[in-house]
Amino acid sequence: MSDIKSIVEQIVKKLQANPDLLKSFKSDPVKTIEGISGIDIPNGVEDEVAKGVKAALAKDSASGIVDAVKKLF
Repeated sequence: MSDIKSIVEQIVKKLQANPDLLKSFKSDPVKTIEGISGIDIPNGVEDEVAKGVKAALAKDSASGIVDAVKKLF
């Protein structure tokens, strides 16, 4: 399980660092994840992996917003 978490974290970092990759992820998440990770995601779990990456991206965005607001006070 930690391997998956590690892979998701690496993908999220790469997506956040590269707007073109993020755009590609939004249009074709599975293909983008496979390209970044080099892993062929098995049929039947593609949507779950994409959801996990989307959730991680949303979490990082939300925590970044919270951190920015905390700095104001």
